[in-house]
Amino acid sequence: MIVVHSKKELDEQLDDWRQHDEHIALVPTMGNLHAGHLSLVSLAREHAERVVVSIFVNPTQFGEAEDFDQYPRTLERDTRRLKTSGADLIFVPDIETMYPFGLKDATTISVPRITENFCGANRPGHFDGVTSVVARLFALVQPDSAIFGQKDYQQQLVIRHMSLDLGLPVSIITGETVREDDGLAMSSRNQYLSEEERAIAPLLYDVISSVGSELQNGRRDFEKIEVESMTKLTEGGFEVDYFSIRRAQNLEIPDRDCDELVVLAAAQLGKARLIDNIIVTI
Repeated sequence: MIVVHSKKELDEQLDDWRQHDEHIALVPTMGNLHAGHLSLVSLAREHAERVVVSIFVNPTQFGEAEDFDQYPRTLERDTRRLKTSGADLIFVPDIETMYPFGLKDATTISVPRITENFCGANRPGHFDGVTSVVARLFALVQPDSAIFGQKDYQQQLVIRHMSLDLGLPVSIITGETVREDDGLAMSSRNQYLSEEERAIAPLLYDVISSVGSELQNGRRDFEKIEVESMTKLTEGGFEVDYFSIRRAQNLEIPDRDCDELVVLAAAQLGKARLIDNIIVTI
């Protein structure tokens, strides 16, 4: 496995692979890798001969009150994990490589409408940072496919929208959420949970799953379900950002005849902001 930091090093290796007609899959990450990330690497291997994992803590997707400076940088540990997971190359760019004109003069890509609610409403500017950095990674790596996790459901929809709208020749593939034994979705931010909070945290998935079962059993009073679910989470110790039932393909408000729904939620528990979702096919 190769670790590169500069565009020149990256280009040299990618050019060699392309000369041998090898397809390239990209797994964009911010590092601090866990089993969920590694499952995306394995999925990438199913779609390409070569797998590139990028590790870049992107400052433009963090809000003023968020944890950019505290976000864990664990490159040595991440490298060890990727060596045994099927990655061929780790791309670790610096700020200057990703933003050659500086952050204030950086080009921004903004996806309207689909970013206005949920995490977009609670984290202003977040998705502009995500789409802008992903577009830069696509330009630098020029992958045939890119792999994203379902846990960040809105994010992968936004990236799909951006890629289709701009005609980017990248196939977007979504990997299933990887969970702990008690159902908690794996996340780099789970480490912020205290022991007591960690015991409470699985309630988020429990409530989402319960709603999924109710929907499959025919319940359709969506707004009432959402209110009931937020109450359960609040009583359980969460500070709920949102809990919603939406159309899976575009996050629009569903009608009673919609045949594929997503139940998605975000809630604060101590210092950790947890997000999760399930897709419900009816």
